[in-house]
Parts: sequence; C-alpha cells; structure tokens
Amino acid sequence: MTTERESEKQIRAGPDHLAGLCRLGAFAALLLLAYSLATMVQMVVLGGQPTSAAQAFDLLKNHRLVGLLRLDLPTVIVLPLYYLLFLGLYAALRRIDYANVLLSTALAFVGLTLVLATPTALSMLPLSDKFAAATSDAARNQLLAAGEAIMAADIWHSTGAILGGVLFQAGAVLISVVMLRGAVFTKTTAWLGIVMHALDLAHIVAGLFLPIAGVVLMAIAGPLYPFWFILVGLRLLKLASSKGQSYSAA
Repeated sequence: MTTERESEKQIRAGPDHLAGLCRLGAFAALLLLAYSLATMVQMVVLGGQPTSAAQAFDLLKNHRLVGLLRLDLPTVIVLPLYYLLFLGLYAALRRIDYANVLLSTALAFVGLTLVLATPTALSMLPLSDKFAAATSDAARNQLLAAGEAIMAADIWHSTGAILGGVLFQAGAVLISVVMLRGAVFTKTTAWLGIVMHALDLAHIVAGLFLPIAGVVLMAIAGPLYPFWFILVGLRLLKLASSKGQSYSAA
C-alpha cells in the first residue's frame, strides 16, 4: 500500500512551478472556504435571490449593496478561484492518473467558463437605474420584462449555466475519484468530495424536473463544502511546503 511519505516523494518529483500551483490552489481553497461560510450567513441574514425583477430593482435602488449581494455578485467574483484550485489539484494528482486529472481539469475549466459567460448582477444595475428614472408605465413595464429576461438567463437558470454546472461538477467528481485512488489526499477528503459534488450534480439535474428535490439536494451538499475546502487547502499547503524544501535541499 502506498504510504503518505511515498506519495509526497512522487509529488515532489517535477518542475519547481508545480509547488507554486499547489500553493495557489491552497489559497484559492481557503478563500472559497471563507466565501462559503459568508454565503451561509448571508442567506440567513439577508435572504436568497430576489424572486422578481421588481424586487431586484427595489433592492438596487434602496439598498444597492444588499441587492448586489442577493443577486450573487460575490459568487461571480469568487468563481474564478476554482481555476486556481483545479490547477493546484492537477499539480498534486498528475502522477496518480494523468489522463483523468487532465480530463477533470478540462471539464471544470469549460464548465466555469460557461457559467461566467452568463448575465450577472451587474447586468441589472443599468436597468435598475433606468427603471427608477422612468416616467411612464410603458417604459417601466419594458424594463421589468428586460429584468425578468436577465434573471431567467443568469448563473443559476440559463442553458449555459446549467450545462456549465453539470460539466464542472462532473469534473469535480472525477478528480475526487482520482484522490481516492492515490495517497496524496486522505480517503475522507476523497469521499467527501465525491459525495458533495455528486449531490450538487444531482441537484442541478433534479432541479430541471423536480425543483423541490433540487433544493433538498443542495441543502445537503452546501454545508459539506467548507469541510472539503479546508481539508484540500491545508493538504495543498503542506504539499507546496514539502516541494519547496525538497528543491532548496537539491
């Protein structure tokens, strides 16, 4: 059986920049940890996404910061950190199963890009300002319709976002399976990633047909993320430190 010491020796073999990728991945994981905890607090204190364009416009007019938070602007800002996280996981796991690690990273990158290409909270800002300045019911109705269209095509509801979410979660499940096959990460980290991302993948698919089931699955998967982020982040930091020591001693 491969020991943790043997796995670290395998990880150390390679160019210096891989230590940097592990370190970047670790910082990304810890920032995502902070974001996930803050999101849970926000959901309890401020509430979730507005249910209509009229509610969104009202929030952006009277409480702009709250409106941007509830329209998931922090999510859009933080999502690119997953690029760094998967680069760190690639650097750590490439010797375990190069083909599947490369495939999982590609799936995650394509999925993230599709999600980030969809309309965001920033798209609602100019419409909100125009709605506040509108002087006729016809103009306000047009702006409300435009706002509803943006909300229907945002990072949670559009075709691109749904397909992107499926690809990303599939990549995350696959890289967690690779974790399970090696000794770089603990079995706990690997199984937690498999269960968590599989539930999130099921939540995306189930939400298309059974919205309530999708909400339940996400409610189960969501609280698992902080635990996974901290386990992955601390392990990547340790690997980066080990690699740095090995190179300085060489």
